[in-house]
Formats: sequence, C-alpha cells, structure tokens
Amino acid sequence: MKYRELTKEQFFELHQEFSKFLATQQIDAKEWNTIKKENPAMAEEELNIFSDVVWEDVLTKTNYLEHTSENDINLFKCNSKEIIRIYIKLNDTSKSFLNSVDFDWFLKNPLDDSIEYFKAAKKCTIERNLEIFKLIELGSQISKGELFEKISQLID
Repeated sequence: MKYRELTKEQFFELHQEFSKFLATQQIDAKEWNTIKKENPAMAEEELNIFSDVVWEDVLTKTNYLEHTSENDINLFKCNSKEIIRIYIKLNDTSKSFLNSVDFDWFLKNPLDDSIEYFKAAKKCTIERNLEIFKLIELGSQISKGELFEKISQLID
C-alpha cells in the first residue's frame, strides 16, 4: 500500500465511487458481500487499492496546504518539483493563531512587529504526492492557497 487505508467515514462518503471501482473489476454487490465473508484478505486488498487510487487523485490535485498551531503557521505551495514553505511565527504569547479573534487581528495587522516570516523552497526528494501525503499525516490540511498567496505577496 502506497499511502494508508481510508477511514470508515471516508469509505462511507465514497461508497458510490467504491461501487464503480468494484464494477470496473466485474464485482457486483452480491459478489462483494461473498468476498468479504469468504476471502477477507482479498477484500482488504481491494480496499487498499481503492484507497491508493483515491489518495493519488486527491494528492495530484493538491496545490496548497496549511498547518496552524498556537504560535505558528506553515503554508505550503506544492509545485511539480518543489514545495515552497512560508513559516509565520507569532512572538506575542498573549495571542494565538487558534483563537479566531487573534487570527483576525493577524489578518488585519500582518506587518506587526510581533510577527516574523520565513520563506524557503525545498526540492521534492521523494515523489511529490508522497511529500504532500507526509505533510497531511503530520497535520496539514488542504487549502485553496489564499493565505499563502496573500502572505507571499506581502513578504516578497
């Protein structure tokens, strides 16, 4: 398995896509139920293959990631051969990026002296989608990139 198996919730949300996936392998609902009962290893393998297909599709379409913690924000722009990272550090410990009022303050005052910015690019040392997957597994979330682009323009 290249990534990880989807969660039960993710499979539930993708049940129609999973049915289509099974249909491409000439497996109907009745046969799927038989496979699950009589050959759980094969059923597990089908779930793993489907999970990898879904992850590959999602990761290929992913261009931006964000990871926000109390005093730090990591923004990532994922190009084909490199990942550009903007790191934002909040030095005012009385504020938190996780607090919506403080986050709004940050958006309105991005040049405040209590905020530091760092920007760097890293070539993908492994396959791009695996790099993105690792960032997601570490807590990053897929985003539209609005904050990345805004901050990038601000600090460039």
